[in-house]
Amino acid sequence: MKKPYIKKFKNIGGIKIYFVDGRYIRENINKEFTNFGQFHRFPFIPHDEIWIDKERNPGEEEFFIDSMLSIRKSVEGGMTYEEAVKKADRIEKRERMTSQSTKNLKKEHKDVILSEIRKNKLMDFGKISVWVVNGKIVRDIYFLDFTEGGHDKVYSFIPENEVWIDDDLSLPERKFVLIHELNERWLMSLGRDYVSAHYPSSSIEFFCRKFKIFTPMTLYFLKFANRFLI
Repeated sequence: MKKPYIKKFKNIGGIKIYFVDGRYIRENINKEFTNFGQFHRFPFIPHDEIWIDKERNPGEEEFFIDSMLSIRKSVEGGMTYEEAVKKADRIEKRERMTSQSTKNLKKEHKDVILSEIRKNKLMDFGKISVWVVNGKIVRDIYFLDFTEGGHDKVYSFIPENEVWIDDDLSLPERKFVLIHELNERWLMSLGRDYVSAHYPSSSIEFFCRKFKIFTPMTLYFLKFANRFLI
């Protein structure tokens, strides 16, 4: 097998499920590829395949697989893709809540949940704190589609002046996602909505990935831009 394939995970009803190199896909095929995907959203994926980014912290594969199989079945049954995604999300939420530890944590005070989510602080940019977080807990408790990173201007569950980086993201990618999130947060603080802030930030991220640009000057600019934000 050639890139982006890493290895086959299993077959389910004629569907081949592969672990793939998500970093390679984001840098060479499609910058919007996240934890998993199939042809409905990413046309470059063969119709009889499901791709899952090889996880640094395994344990969510079955959630992703069940979600994508549900979407396939619903679309084949006549649902629109958007309706199928909503149905799959409901199924995935139920599956994630079968864990007793997740049920117990969900009942805790917000500060207790945050203490479980935050793993270590990467750095400070002026008044903005950047944390590596337990992405699985974020997806279990707050938002299924949290992936790679996020910040307080997009997600209400992220405390003010914080940027979160998913711990499932490979170490070499973290700096590029950080560029994206800080630039997106900056634009949103200046009044842009999420969509108009996200796409230019994705373009900057992709450019930096492609040309391996991440220098002290990059950080200096982002720190300067973000320290005066609302």
